Amino acid sequence: MSLEAREQAVQVLYQMDVTGAEEIPEGVEMTTRARRLVEGVIAHRQEIDRILETMARHWSVERMPAVDRAVLRLGVYELRHRPDVPTAVVVSEAVKLAKAYSTEKSGRFVNGVLAAIARSERGES
Repeated sequence: MSLEAREQAVQVLYQMDVTGAEEIPEGVEMTTRARRLVEGVIAHRQEIDRILETMARHWSVERMPAVDRAVLRLGVYELRHRPDVPTAVVVSEAVKLAKAYSTEKSGRFVNGVLAAIARSERGES
């Protein structure tokens, strides 16, 4: 996966989140890689949100900024369902996206949550 595919996926996931869409909107252009990521998040969203609720201490998924939610959902999907993608890549690129598109503190927040999930899911520190 590339940062570009992840960026496209986050944009689509964000759009779906704020509009309440449950499927990829018609006419949305994205690479095949980005589409696979979005479809994976959609297919596993309930599971992903349960993990986030458990691991994001003092934060409900609904309280998170929408961009952070999109980035975290994508990161959790990759950590849990894409073992071929190195943990460091998932976390690093998620942090880059959070810093670029969300709040000043989002990078640290995303890093902390995904690092905790990586320890739980992949046994990595």
